[in-house]
Amino acid sequence: MDLFEYQARDLFAKHDVPVLAGEVIDTPEAARAATERLGGKSVVKAQVKVGGRGKAGGVKLAATVDEAVEHATNILGMDIKGHTVHKVMIAETAPEIVEEYYVSFLLDRANRTFLSIASVEGGVEIEEVAATRPEAVAKTPIDPIDGVTEEKAREIAKAAKFPAEVEDKIVNVLVKLWDTFIKEDALLVEVNPLAKVASGDVIALDGKVSLDDNAEFRHPDFEELHDKAAANPLEAAAKEKNLNYVKLDGEVGIIGNGAGLVMSTLDVVAYAGESHGGVKPANFLDIGGGASAQVMANGLEIILGDPDVRSVFVNVFGGITACDEVANGIVQALKLLEDRGEEVTKPLVVRLDGNNAELGRQILTDANHPLVQRVDTMDGAADKAAELAHAAK
Repeated sequence: MDLFEYQARDLFAKHDVPVLAGEVIDTPEAARAATERLGGKSVVKAQVKVGGRGKAGGVKLAATVDEAVEHATNILGMDIKGHTVHKVMIAETAPEIVEEYYVSFLLDRANRTFLSIASVEGGVEIEEVAATRPEAVAKTPIDPIDGVTEEKAREIAKAAKFPAEVEDKIVNVLVKLWDTFIKEDALLVEVNPLAKVASGDVIALDGKVSLDDNAEFRHPDFEELHDKAAANPLEAAAKEKNLNYVKLDGEVGIIGNGAGLVMSTLDVVAYAGESHGGVKPANFLDIGGGASAQVMANGLEIILGDPDVRSVFVNVFGGITACDEVANGIVQALKLLEDRGEEVTKPLVVRLDGNNAELGRQILTDANHPLVQRVDTMDGAADKAAELAHAAK
């Protein structure tokens, strides 16, 4: 989950990373009161999860409260790289900036560890610095057990060649930023720029944070950080039902048990669709190992609620959950939906294999539901689902 800047700023403040005061507002007039609380001048910053806000006109300095209202009026509703601005942050103006730096911690998946990236050339995209002046970017592996102690932070500061007069302050920021990274279960924490101001202090003027969705069970407060306005309504509904669902742009709804099988199913359907008008998978949906009738009903309800879906492919390999349980789940799920008054009109193609596959197939045959077709091979089922979706266009 990527955070807005104001949310990142709040997390930094929670862990004593030095930041400037600020608050988020969503109406132009609210900018007046917020700027007054900051002493009569402010920086008005568009809150979108994309870079390049300044170049797009989404960051403006307001010398008066009237200017803050004017800037907020112009920025709210602005389109920045396809992202509509619904909120702006009214931030305290920074003291005179002397130098701008870059620091971050991130998960290094390739090396299965954590990584620090630091540079004395902040204020611009770090990719640009790495491409034009790679020697100005220091990359330091972080041992997950030892973490970032003061000693490790000083190693990072020296590797990045931070000026000696700010080294102690940089070390302090790095230790606290690491504290944020670990305690909030983040995948990325980034400060750009980390500014040295005329007083000699260093302050985080902008922040980027990405949190690990898999750690939400440890952080009930993460729920408040979700951008519900931008969430796909089907994905939001699936999340409420604890389903692993991702909306795609195709016409064949997919239900499977196990992420690997579902990913393979997407590929097989996409390949089969090439022979049937170019139809594609409409979603990723992994119902996991416990394919009960209720879980299956929830999955079908989400997929059938997608107006783009023309057919559904249920692809299950029975393991801990046997195929007869899955088949009963499908039959009962269709009845549950009908009992709720939700008309099911889209065809389902079901492929069962693995534990108790024959029994599961027999259950579907005996049920003889007019919308359910049983195909015993994965390729054959994918082809039939694609064919049905194309025919329904």
